[in-house]
Amino acid sequence: MSVFDNLSERLNHIFSKLKNKGRLTELEIKQAMRDIRIALLEADVNFAVVKQFINTISEKALGEAILKSLTPAQQVIKIVNEELTALMGSRNAKLAVSSNPPTVIMMCGLQGAGKTTMCGKLGQYLKKQGKKVLLCALDIYRPAAIKQLQVVGEKIKTEVFEKGTQDPAKTAKEAIKYAEKNGYDTIIADTAGRLHIDTALMGELKELKKVLTPAEILLVVDAMTGQDAVTVADAFNKELDITGVILTKLDGDTRGGAALSIRAVTGKPIKFTGTGEKMEDIEPFHPDRMASRILGMGDVLTLIEKAETVYNEEQAKQLTKKIKENSFTLQDYLEQLENMKKMGNITQMLNMIPGLSNKLRGVETDIDEKKISRTKAIIQSMTPEERRNPDIIKASRRKRIASGAGVTIQEVNQLLKQFELSKTMMSRMAKGKKLPF
Repeated sequence: MSVFDNLSERLNHIFSKLKNKGRLTELEIKQAMRDIRIALLEADVNFAVVKQFINTISEKALGEAILKSLTPAQQVIKIVNEELTALMGSRNAKLAVSSNPPTVIMMCGLQGAGKTTMCGKLGQYLKKQGKKVLLCALDIYRPAAIKQLQVVGEKIKTEVFEKGTQDPAKTAKEAIKYAEKNGYDTIIADTAGRLHIDTALMGELKELKKVLTPAEILLVVDAMTGQDAVTVADAFNKELDITGVILTKLDGDTRGGAALSIRAVTGKPIKFTGTGEKMEDIEPFHPDRMASRILGMGDVLTLIEKAETVYNEEQAKQLTKKIKENSFTLQDYLEQLENMKKMGNITQMLNMIPGLSNKLRGVETDIDEKKISRTKAIIQSMTPEERRNPDIIKASRRKRIASGAGVTIQEVNQLLKQFELSKTMMSRMAKGKKLPF
């Protein structure tokens, strides 16, 4: 489930009613604005933010050019898309880099927001950008906090600098010297959190800020806490003058209000989002792409970027050629499933394809680890010839394959049907044709 599913569904329902009209009256636009206002409030968007947002789009939507337009619904959607993008910050806010290495990124936040895990995710992301990253453990209060960061460090094959429970400011100074001596160009400092904001926490973080002189102070907040996340962001910003926000659990069952409110309330950008549990599940936040996702328009650029982390140019060319020539095999299908698994949540990726997100709403599309494992087992139970030419897989072969894979014949049949459907869809897309739905 996507964080914005409910909001997307509501907005698309509102827009579908507008699309049925050849021309729009002022009354119809005002009713649409009221419906959008309710949808945003139900999505837990800050009340003051909603009020300003509705005033802005109402003023533009009620302009003479819209009322006289031959495609007024499209014009209204365009305005909403532009204002949603502006609300979230207009453009991707990149990380600052220190002119005198190492660049220090100070991570802060309350306990339970996923700060320590996000240190690892951000470290992994920066390593892929060619950075030499050092993780620094400055949380000396939470039981096993240092150990947790060490486990994270092992996962991403990154060194963790720690000095046990000595004063965090002293450890921070030593970490900078260590990084300079050993050629690290980036330090990600995992600071202490609390269950709530208090004077002691802020005092320590202010002291660390003086010692570290960070290029970035990133606040990690849990998107599932809704407006509480916005309140926390506002409080941290007033005390520390943060440079940006990382929203975690954006893949969870939450209404998305925090993502739409934080920039407007704090004036600080969302720089990254956490979209899953794996170390690879981190995305730079692009307001324009997020607005497109919310309005069911897909997000092709992010999909391409995810694919580029899995495929090199030559592999992509070979795959495209096979799809166009209709020579895509079950072995290829297996390899693509594995690659898709590396790219992240399958449903999230399908929702990035323009035109598919609305069609798939409410349809069960999650391909979990068990399903992929069973698919793999079925294909691996086939002979090389069967994988190349599934048309030869008749009743007796299906029985043998099912037995070898430990599945039912029905599951083998389902896989073969799914494979043929996938081939058809990919072939049509490769040739620039519309999908058959």
